[in-house]
Amino acid sequence: MNRIDRKFAELRSAGKNALIPFITVGDPTADVTLDIIHELEKSGADLLELGVPYSDPLADGPVIQESSGRALKSGITVLKVIEIAKQARSEGSELPMILFTYYNPLLRIGLERVFELMKESDISGVIIPDLPMEEDAEAKQLAERNGIHLIPLIAPTSNERVQKIVSRASGFIYCVSSMGVTGVRSEFHAGVDDFLASVKAATDLPIAIGFGISNREQVERFEKTCDAVVVGSAIVRRIGEQEHRLQDESTKQDALKQIGEFVRDLKGASYQTQS
Repeated sequence: MNRIDRKFAELRSAGKNALIPFITVGDPTADVTLDIIHELEKSGADLLELGVPYSDPLADGPVIQESSGRALKSGITVLKVIEIAKQARSEGSELPMILFTYYNPLLRIGLERVFELMKESDISGVIIPDLPMEEDAEAKQLAERNGIHLIPLIAPTSNERVQKIVSRASGFIYCVSSMGVTGVRSEFHAGVDDFLASVKAATDLPIAIGFGISNREQVERFEKTCDAVVVGSAIVRRIGEQEHRLQDESTKQDALKQIGEFVRDLKGASYQTQS
């Protein structure tokens, strides 16, 4: 069974929601990313999005764009991200990992090769925000062949396409909370609750929501209607703030601890009690 399916089945049977952090792999370095993955898992992450740094992003706001710039300077590529996922798994990580990447880097490597490498590295899913449903046939076929979920993004403006998108989806449905790019927000799309209800009515797959969620209050707001909440920019920003301390052996553990404490706060009191 795919790790994503297993995790959501476990959480549903326990009546719990998933927290899915997003990180930019290679920010600030590949080695530190491995430390961050293990810290996030220890701190309560249920699944993990591995962001591939890209110089011309469609969906990323300024915080993630800046983190991509730092990662690109250290030579991070799609292949390196996949290798880091494999290394994290060899070091004991059990997190379902989801590659978040744009289409062009995959196309340049070759879709068949990249999906085979994802399978070898035990990556469970992939999100390709600039690949429309009408053009995803080859990627979907290769994903299915390799046991990897091709996870769609659905925006609040997708009302007329919701049924078509979810009918082809697997793993979970990633709902976008607001129009525009990623980034911390104080308010969400005015019709977000109706939008989520329409998606939920159209599928039995788990529903995740992301873009702009940055604190426990906002996580709680969406836990009532969604199976999972994705937090990206708020975590990436904290990693950026700790950039130099994360690369100094004398301060790295404390910096990692601060990132972990933020994730524990996002998980809430129930997780604090269990841990």
